[in-house]
Amino acid sequence: MYYFDSAYFLILIPFFILSAFVSNKLKSKFKKFSQQTLSANLSGKEIAEKMLSDHGIYDVKVISVKGQLTDHYNPQKKTVNLSTSVYNERNAAAAAVAAHECGHAVQHAKGYEWLKMRSILVPMVGITSNLAVWILFLGTVLMTTSPVLGQTAISIGIFGFASGTLFSLITLPVEFDASKRAIYWLERKRIVNQRELSQSKEALNWAAGTYVVAALASIANLVYIWMRFGRRN
Repeated sequence: MYYFDSAYFLILIPFFILSAFVSNKLKSKFKKFSQQTLSANLSGKEIAEKMLSDHGIYDVKVISVKGQLTDHYNPQKKTVNLSTSVYNERNAAAAAVAAHECGHAVQHAKGYEWLKMRSILVPMVGITSNLAVWILFLGTVLMTTSPVLGQTAISIGIFGFASGTLFSLITLPVEFDASKRAIYWLERKRIVNQRELSQSKEALNWAAGTYVVAALASIANLVYIWMRFGRRN
């Protein structure tokens, strides 16, 4: 794209490398922790259903979805979506992911503020993230013929990037809190032993790392866009 100059790559390439490292580390940890059967001999589906029941949540369904690391909670449909391996497997990695996604369901049921904020931003970010680049490009073109319109378009484009960065930052406390709820419940209900608890914590820490890297990359990208286009206008 038009703003991909050498400075842009120098700023963001380290984040691409770091993201790949964290992602590969996460996959290797899940593979390693998936090799031993959980002492409680419960599948991800069973763990998710038990955690929901223990929190008095009976209107959320646990379903299986295709893919790897595609696990997520859908607050609109009220479904805990577990990837096939997590849904069926009986190991510390599956337990951690299943409980984590149920942590989001608990957040939803309790009206967790950060989750509500993220849910409000979802529709806006879905639109602005796709249009921001093109609006910014339009603004740079218009600057040669109509500076006022060009500056307005650039400001709107930067706002689009900023909304994406804000979403990434709000996602952090949402993910950290879901993991905290998951680990607390797994330990309190004795779903995992001490070795499995340690593995669950490690798996969720690496998963959280992907969100941290994404947030840092988004901040770096926004700062670059602002320095190049926003400050001069």
